[in-house]
Amino acid sequence: MDRNEVKGVNVQQLKEMMDNGDDYIIIDVREPDEIEICSIGGVNVPLGLIDKNTDKIPRDKPAIVLCRSGKRSYMAILFLQQEYEYENLFNLNGGIIAYARDIDKSITLY
Repeated sequence: MDRNEVKGVNVQQLKEMMDNGDDYIIIDVREPDEIEICSIGGVNVPLGLIDKNTDKIPRDKPAIVLCRSGKRSYMAILFLQQEYEYENLFNLNGGIIAYARDIDKSITLY
């Protein structure tokens, strides 16, 4: 796999994984104050602290990485693939904004 290539899932695919009870983990790379506004669960590993928290990111199941719009999560995945050789990371395309717009309209956006 090219370590400069980021795999992605859209919010419909994530919702399907949730509904099916698939074995995966959500890694939310937003800041804690952003997560207080809205969250779809998962483990909070702020982007700036990601290199100190790789122990929270498993390698044995799909890890869906998300942020507000998909940009920070994309950067996080690139970093983890290049520096730590992760191969199980998927960017949530459009981030929590897309999730709120297309899946769960009750989520508060900011």
